Amino acid sequence: MKLIPVLLNNETEYDSPSIEQFDLWVETVIETYGDFFQVSIEIVDEQLSQELNKTYRGQDKPTNVLSFSLDIPEDVEEDLIGDLAICAPLVEAQAQEQGKPLMHHWAHLTVHGVLHLLGYDHIEDAQAEEMERLEIKLLKRLNIPNPYED
Repeated sequence: MKLIPVLLNNETEYDSPSIEQFDLWVETVIETYGDFFQVSIEIVDEQLSQELNKTYRGQDKPTNVLSFSLDIPEDVEEDLIGDLAICAPLVEAQAQEQGKPLMHHWAHLTVHGVLHLLGYDHIEDAQAEEMERLEIKLLKRLNIPNPYED
């Protein structure tokens, strides 16, 4: 039995990529790290995104993707590394505003969120540059152009 990298839940009225698409994007990150892991992805609306963002980040506004790392003891074997909450209406609006194909933006935000789960961040400039380089490299493997270029 093949383990699947993504556990997907979409109870919103919004369309999202298929589990196969999410699997491909997460597997691209897994291949880079050489270790199998799972990610739970919840598709959310703007209201829930805002509630989560306010509760966990102190920002009272919706955001495109939130990452929640799973904090488990080292002696416990667990493939799940954390959860992503991806806000479907924001993903769609941003893709349109930025003139990007919708699936490219979904892929970018998924890769971005998974990198957060693996410990990457973009608070400081050097961290942001490293994270962007990794995102560009991973997305290139998926034949998706650099999301940071106009």
